[in-house]
Amino acid sequence: MGQQPTKKPPLLDRLITRISPRWALERDQARAALARSGGYVGGAYSQRFANWTPGVRDADGDITYDLREMRGRSRDLARNAPIARGAVGTMVTYVVGTGLSVQSRIDAELLGLSDDEASAKQKEFERYFNTWAASQFADVNQRQSFYEMQDLAERSELESGDVFALLVKSRAPSWPYRLAVQMVEADRVCNRGRAVDTDEMTQGIVRRNGVPYSVMIADRHPGRVIGLGQVNWREVPFYSPNGRRNVLHLMHMERPDQTRGVPWLASVLAKVKQLDRYTDAEVDAAVNAATMAVFAQMDPDAFDDLFNAEAQTAYIDNVKSQSGTLESGRVISTLPGETITSPTPGRPNPAFEGAFLAFNNEIAMGLGMPRDVLLKAFNASYSASRAALMDAWRTYKVRRFRKASRFCQPIYEEIIADGVAMGHISAPGFLVDPMIRAAWLGSFWSGDGPGALDPTKEATAAKLRIEMGQTTLPEEILAYDGGDWETKHRTSARVHAERVEAGLEAPITGQQQAPAAPAIPAPADMPDPEDDPEDDPEESDDDPGEDVDPTEPPTD
Repeated sequence: MGQQPTKKPPLLDRLITRISPRWALERDQARAALARSGGYVGGAYSQRFANWTPGVRDADGDITYDLREMRGRSRDLARNAPIARGAVGTMVTYVVGTGLSVQSRIDAELLGLSDDEASAKQKEFERYFNTWAASQFADVNQRQSFYEMQDLAERSELESGDVFALLVKSRAPSWPYRLAVQMVEADRVCNRGRAVDTDEMTQGIVRRNGVPYSVMIADRHPGRVIGLGQVNWREVPFYSPNGRRNVLHLMHMERPDQTRGVPWLASVLAKVKQLDRYTDAEVDAAVNAATMAVFAQMDPDAFDDLFNAEAQTAYIDNVKSQSGTLESGRVISTLPGETITSPTPGRPNPAFEGAFLAFNNEIAMGLGMPRDVLLKAFNASYSASRAALMDAWRTYKVRRFRKASRFCQPIYEEIIADGVAMGHISAPGFLVDPMIRAAWLGSFWSGDGPGALDPTKEATAAKLRIEMGQTTLPEEILAYDGGDWETKHRTSARVHAERVEAGLEAPITGQQQAPAAPAIPAPADMPDPEDDPEDDPEESDDDPGEDVDPTEPPTD
């Protein structure tokens, strides 16, 4: 049987093969991919998904191309769209609130300290840091305390995707602390001369051997509208040669090798913008439906008889100059021969609330927070509302942990280390052994608690947990409002003593013992137990488990 002739490829394919064999090979591979189908429908090039070709790029390839527009749109929505502004504000309020406070947790066992010595040192460290943190001198520009900067850092990271904090020399005169924090907005970290990204420098991050080494910071924001001048860049390494931190990069990594952060609202930008337009249109329609305007119609014959050519021109020009905006109580003139047709407005729209809630369901899922929390509308039962708050609180705890570990703790460590280096704090071995340094710097960061929907129920539950040994009183206090148990205990003891002294409370004398049961006199003819040989355990024949009535006389 003879060999069948090979079918020639189309003319276009033959031409492409002559011009570029590589292009021809890519066409063949694409054609083969379209012809085959794998085990997953979502990966097949079927008719339904023929136009869905997102491509496979690295983390920076999926982010940096649209990053500028995403930042601008995210900030615009956070300024003008109530849903976006409320979502960002709620996240900042619950994650940071009035500020995360440090509670020193020194490793007393490793350092060989007694409990009293460790407690005294912890108070010393907290007092030293809080003095710096509560002052406006914590900010290099002397405008915010450290707790206020936490709010700024969280808000900037949410809206812009990331933010930078520099540890620089303080500008405050006669201030015992040498360090201060300078917040740098994401846009100012960019490639020198706005050059294109390379393997060594991507979006202002300089790498050495693939590891982020330094940042390029412009001396002004690229969008600055006040003043003109040449933009200059300076390179700041993440760490000094002695190991001190210079730069903190606050961002959430979602993929390996990701260089810059993505705005929190990125996945819902289109949905929020469309919902904002929809609500604006509904509001405008409702306002127009409620407007009571009167339209004056001019009869064409009367218009020609009553007005000369000049007056007619003035009348027509006046009608044309109207903006078309309805105002309540206004008389609106029309051109001769025009009639007014008013469609039935149907406003307020009875379907608006259902559509609004349905859209917000999707937005809430994209942001990782329940719709009740997003809209701040708790109209369900106590159990459903509490479940929504607990679900949201898990998200807040994750972001709070990241804020504490990536922003608060590094700054705390540098302030304490600087205090030890200057001799303000005594910590033997701190500057010599990294393990001892870590033992001195152990800490816990606490913030505002979630509050309570039903204080009585939740206080009862906390009491039961303490009694069952699941938690302790310090842990419950920390979870409730982020407070310090030792401070509350000392304050409670002092307040109680003062109220007892003023006669407002009775002193706590401790638990009184129950009165002893009255002794039952023995019958007169009962022998003395000490003389009865049967009371001897070794000689008694009575069953030791038998109940004996001491009031019944013995029998022979």
